[in-house]
Amino acid sequence: MQLPQSVARFNRRVTNPILLKGAGRLPLFGILYHQGRRSGRPYRTPVNVFATDDGVALALTYGPDRDWLKNIVAAGEVRIRTRGRMMTLVRPRVVPKADADEKVIGPGRALFVRVPVEKAVLLHWV
Repeated sequence: MQLPQSVARFNRRVTNPILLKGAGRLPLFGILYHQGRRSGRPYRTPVNVFATDDGVALALTYGPDRDWLKNIVAAGEVRIRTRGRMMTLVRPRVVPKADADEKVIGPGRALFVRVPVEKAVLLHWV
């Protein structure tokens, strides 16, 4: 199940600008810094971040047809600010969420496994 596009539009206009002010410092939140595939324009996108042994997992709550996802897959890497630290992650891979469920560790695992989505993205530390 993915959230309706009306929720995505609302979040893009209302919730995301608010989250961008603190998401890079909060647990389970982060800010993706990526560039447009064609325009080269820099973007910042708030996301929920869940730790894995070798990187992070992101649940695709609006499905895999997201511009930020296309941007990071095309680039092969992304910078992310989470818990006040900036990190580079590589090899973004869209997987069935059940595969990501097995990889998520720590206190966020209980939440991640309950997120009702079909796909997730796995990213690895450099």
